[in-house]
Amino acid sequence: MLKLLLGLGVFGLITSSVFTGMVLAGVFRFVRRRRDARPQPFCPPVSLLKPLHGAEPNLEAHLESFFQQDYPSYEILFCARQANDAGLEIARTVTARYPHIPAKFLFTGDNTYINAKVSSLELMGTAAAHDILIISDSDVRVTPDYIREVAAPFIDNKVGAVTCLYRGVADQGLWSKLEAAGMSIEMTSGVLAADLMEGMQFTLGPTMAVRRSCVNEIGGFGILGPYCADDFVLGNTIANNGHTVVLSTHVIDHVILNHSFTASQKHQIRWMKSTRFSRPKGHFGTALTFSAPFGLLACAAALAMHHPVLGLSLLTYSVVSRMLLAAVVGASVVQEKHLLRTILLFPLRDLLGFCYWAASYSSSNILWRGKVYRLTQGGLMHATVAESKDQPEPALTV
Repeated sequence: MLKLLLGLGVFGLITSSVFTGMVLAGVFRFVRRRRDARPQPFCPPVSLLKPLHGAEPNLEAHLESFFQQDYPSYEILFCARQANDAGLEIARTVTARYPHIPAKFLFTGDNTYINAKVSSLELMGTAAAHDILIISDSDVRVTPDYIREVAAPFIDNKVGAVTCLYRGVADQGLWSKLEAAGMSIEMTSGVLAADLMEGMQFTLGPTMAVRRSCVNEIGGFGILGPYCADDFVLGNTIANNGHTVVLSTHVIDHVILNHSFTASQKHQIRWMKSTRFSRPKGHFGTALTFSAPFGLLACAAALAMHHPVLGLSLLTYSVVSRMLLAAVVGASVVQEKHLLRTILLFPLRDLLGFCYWAASYSSSNILWRGKVYRLTQGGLMHATVAESKDQPEPALTV
């Protein structure tokens, strides 16, 4: 049995090393694309769509970054569930400082779809004046060249969607910093590997830029209504219709709002469950991309077999390989602002990532905005009668 466990640990270290090699190839490709990129005179008018839900921390600063764009012609549309939503009030305050930027304020009232965000997207899409639509979450902040770089790939008529990588930003709490490390390194590594192997077949929620014609072609934003991973479905459907999805070389800040252990845990398990149902085969194979858990397994088995040098060597390899991956991806791709911290935290985040992966198979229920939903094949969401206080999402003990 001990030999079997040792063999499993070594096998996992081998597969994670192969994955690391793929990521490094993806890094080289990404950096080369960014280096070779040339400023484009192509600046089509665009509509920014900003779904809102309440007064999130630092929302005013996040929204203001979208009014400070170095771009000739764009509008911003804000939408929430209610006209008096606190997020909309903040958006109105920011808009008043930039009267030269056209802005619209909308509200959906009762939601048409189980994914409430889709109701906002549908309403904003109808009200938008331009044919390039850039959707971004409320918890992201951007630099003045954001629109220019995201819109540039649309010069190619074959491009139907553009999306961006993002770095996690967390200034307080261990758990939020661990989640940020996962966003910056684990998420980025997975996307680079996927893009290397098969090209982009999906978009990422923090930035989804699409042609209006492509949205109309798939039946409108409404088709996303029953899905949890609306970002994956939007990009995947556009790609399946024969259009190119481009991974922009622009990287944005994704601010972590979950500071406590419980909030961070629930968010990451929900994301893992969503991926499990959206990409079941790829998600299952994700287990072989982690390094730290296999290093611990191999070390424990080797120690039990009285081979301490072998065990500690395998554990050290698993940790060092994760630190090197974090260093390369953090420095070269996402340009991590707290690089040393991320390098030191990532081996622990790698171990936690495996735990979250395992927890994703614990049930098909997710907790989202105070309600429990059941996921089925393809990532479809189904409402349950249970509220979060009655049936909390299965917890992960770490």
